[in-house]
Amino acid sequence: MLRPLISPPRLHPGDTVAVVAPSGPVPAERLDAGVARLREWGLDVQVMPHVRDTHPGHAYLAGSDTARATDFQEAWLDPDVRAVIVARGGYGAARMVDLVDWDALAATDPKVLVGYSDCTVLHQAVAAHLGLVSLYGPMSGAATFLTSERAREHLRRTLFEPETARTITGPRAHTLVGGTARGITTGGCVSLLTMSVAVGATLPSAAGGIVLLEDVDERAYRLDSFLTHLLRSGWFDGALGIVLGSWQDCDPAEPVVMDLLGQLGIPVLGELGFGHGPDPITVPLGVSVELDADAGTLTLDQPALAAR
Repeated sequence: MLRPLISPPRLHPGDTVAVVAPSGPVPAERLDAGVARLREWGLDVQVMPHVRDTHPGHAYLAGSDTARATDFQEAWLDPDVRAVIVARGGYGAARMVDLVDWDALAATDPKVLVGYSDCTVLHQAVAAHLGLVSLYGPMSGAATFLTSERAREHLRRTLFEPETARTITGPRAHTLVGGTARGITTGGCVSLLTMSVAVGATLPSAAGGIVLLEDVDERAYRLDSFLTHLLRSGWFDGALGIVLGSWQDCDPAEPVVMDLLGQLGIPVLGELGFGHGPDPITVPLGVSVELDADAGTLTLDQPALAAR
């Protein structure tokens, strides 16, 4: 059964954050613009050495696996860094996650991980190896972080004033299966969750969980295959509720989700707004929440990040 994880400290103006690129390459203009936005919050931003790299043989990767893992590890081990912010998604975190010395990271002070999409792999690793709450939220080099004031403001409040972000909802949230449930938030990008099933201990069962699901640019049959695999693996056994995010550029996802997950007999909330959509909100992973599928809300029992 999932249990609440440890909440890292919240941020304050003047804190140092590190930007990493564990997955795809980041367009230089978006990287620079995102860093500028973070600095507007009063943060000291360190761009790790290999963030601007591109893998010499695979242009879909931001630098070699070793370089990407080294950046992530060194950022986490830096005692001055309070948060590690992923620049963008794409693909590649699964190639570098096992190169990280997680035992070394576990010996350091807790800090915040921010990202979504391919960062799902790192969220699961941080939960499994470090026992820490993390934030499934906008990435600094993603287009939506630069274009959506709503997305930036919700992330800023979650990082700096988390007591003001305890009730999470969205303008398009709607009931698919009514009811309420209490559990621990888990999940992320469906395709990455499927990739992580049965890989070490980084994706424990969703038993006791309020499961967050979203994805981008997927056809209905592929989403069907992902969810069917998760069901057949037993991953959904004991889940207490389902919350759907955005399905940007996907075939209609809710009919597939309801066909497969509606049979679980648990509350299902549609389109809360996290993930790849145009105004992505921030949802903490590893926290105790109440899901009210009728009201369209997730309410955190405590602020996502701790006082310091």
